[in-house]
Amino acid sequence: MKQRELGRTGIAVSEICLGTMTFGQQNTETEGHAQLDMALDHGINFIDTAELYSIPPRAETQGATETIIGSWLKARGGRDRLVIASKVVGRTAMPWFRPDGEEARLTPHQIRYALEGSLRRLGTDYIDLYQLHWPDRKVGLFGAGGTTFRDLPEDSAVPFEETLGVLGDLVNEGKIRHVGLSNETAWGVSKFLEASRTGLPRVASIQNAYNLINRTFEIGLAEMALHEKVGLLAYSPLAQGYLTGKYLNGARPAGARTTLFDRGQRYQKPGVDDAITAYHALAREEGIDPVQLAIAFVTSRPFVTSNIIGATSVDQLRTILGATDVIITPELEEKINAIHQVHSNPAP
Repeated sequence: MKQRELGRTGIAVSEICLGTMTFGQQNTETEGHAQLDMALDHGINFIDTAELYSIPPRAETQGATETIIGSWLKARGGRDRLVIASKVVGRTAMPWFRPDGEEARLTPHQIRYALEGSLRRLGTDYIDLYQLHWPDRKVGLFGAGGTTFRDLPEDSAVPFEETLGVLGDLVNEGKIRHVGLSNETAWGVSKFLEASRTGLPRVASIQNAYNLINRTFEIGLAEMALHEKVGLLAYSPLAQGYLTGKYLNGARPAGARTTLFDRGQRYQKPGVDDAITAYHALAREEGIDPVQLAIAFVTSRPFVTSNIIGATSVDQLRTILGATDVIITPELEEKINAIHQVHSNPAP
């Protein structure tokens, strides 16, 4: 397992990161521990979670994923060999994150409250990378259909400097080591970088969706990630499982996430099935598992720091990890880009 530097932090993280949002709902504690063990055995040292998880978000399971990781850490030890990332929710009306149903915002006292909860559940004194799960301001999130920038109402967001200021205090207190963004725009990244020039923490990474059917990160953000060393932590490299082909033609296999929770609208847009079919045909032509083709493509991008994978079984995880043996040659990349030219970003 190769490693890459996390931003300008000097921390080396594995090019594959284990995403854990299924722990506590689709996966039991025992199953979560088994996935963590397998990831560690394959050289993964980077684990991603959030106060929001498990998914889908519910009051009854909020924080369950961090709790499962915490019990694994307690049983296995070795905290100092791992890089653990978690996230604080952005603005949300979901009432269970803050006391008395207070609207969650990225204010200093709410960030402190959220971090203390994450530290308690994880059973650790510090988090290596603490990320803002989504912005405080209103932006189009998670592939929301029909939302363009001009559709979004103007409102009063928590100032960048205020949010970054409390994160700086938490760094100084030793409770977090570094700061990251998630579901952010190029303008948002630039504002956080600008704010950091006053002595506040510099963001090390941005966690956005990126996969074969959503390469919108390449438009603006990729250039910033490379030149500013705010690398992409790519989530949904399999497009929430759609790139496996299991949902083609409306199929809904038993136990699959979309079957259970009906939350796959981002990947149910016109042109998605056609693009997936084309990538599967290419994989067959090249003699590559289509899952491994999708994973290897994301990992191979120069602006990606780590590729966040997720699975609901160790068999799925084993297949995904096999993608580290797949090489995206210039010839293969040319064929991928030819498909992208015809089927460009059907699931942004």
